[in-house]
Amino acid sequence: MDHLNSNPPVSAGSHQGASPFGRIRRTDGTGEWWSARDLQPLLGYSRWEDFRNSIERAKAAMGNRGQTADLHACERREVSGLSNQLRPDYRLTRYGAYLAAVNSDPRKAGVAAAQTYFAVQTHKAETAAVSAPVFPQDYEEALIALLRRVRENKALEAENRVLAPKASRWDAFMNSEGLIGMTVIADTLNMTVRDMTNWLVELGIFREQASQSGPSQNMPRRMYQTTNLFQIRAENNGKVSREVAYATTEGADFVFERWENRAAAWMRRPLSSQHRELHSAGSRLARSAASWPAASPRGVKSNSSNNCR
Repeated sequence: MDHLNSNPPVSAGSHQGASPFGRIRRTDGTGEWWSARDLQPLLGYSRWEDFRNSIERAKAAMGNRGQTADLHACERREVSGLSNQLRPDYRLTRYGAYLAAVNSDPRKAGVAAAQTYFAVQTHKAETAAVSAPVFPQDYEEALIALLRRVRENKALEAENRVLAPKASRWDAFMNSEGLIGMTVIADTLNMTVRDMTNWLVELGIFREQASQSGPSQNMPRRMYQTTNLFQIRAENNGKVSREVAYATTEGADFVFERWENRAAAWMRRPLSSQHRELHSAGSRLARSAASWPAASPRGVKSNSSNNCR
């Protein structure tokens, strides 16, 4: 973990208009960057750990895309002006700050403002990169300027490709709020909602809670709601009101990845262990089948009112 100099780079806000995000922009010999500590209050976070979780989710997203997260969100330490002690901070590039905002709480007004600001700045940088250059004074200077512009354009093209909206496997299933119902996820995993949420209870992601309108329900724990993986909505069918769990796209991917990891872990187990588990499952099924009502003899009409055709 790097350490920030006790004398941080001078803010370049005078070149960024009235935007609060522009006023906290910093520059040094490597270019422009933002301090996560400066961004934290602008995005509406009162606790450092809450905003730090957003940055770590952004770094995880970069890693999933095959990018080097530390190039855009480098964790460092800075000297606090109040206590003169080292405290954790992140040095964020424009792209790193944008992804931190994308992975922050969307209910905070500052988060939407940050997403807009960094998207607009990316567009401005792209436009400036193709503007007419100043004529060089000699051949060597022209080559150096050309090489620098080519590198800048390539970097901007790569950054804009990443910033562009990408299709998600869940896009077709999202409601008007951008949320996915648990039934959709369960269908994707080829299981019932109850079985899926029981499994999530076993993992400690959901918990069983009493319901006033019927049997108990499995609902996401609060920590998985505050990290924007799941949300709970109160819905009314005209007779009773009940709580319904939904997943965000990140939450749906979270469940899907946990299921894939579970399947992969099971396949890595010894065959003898797999056979014992399958035999145990078969025994449970046989005991359950023994309690089922016997089928009606051929030609004898059943008294059951639930005949299936």
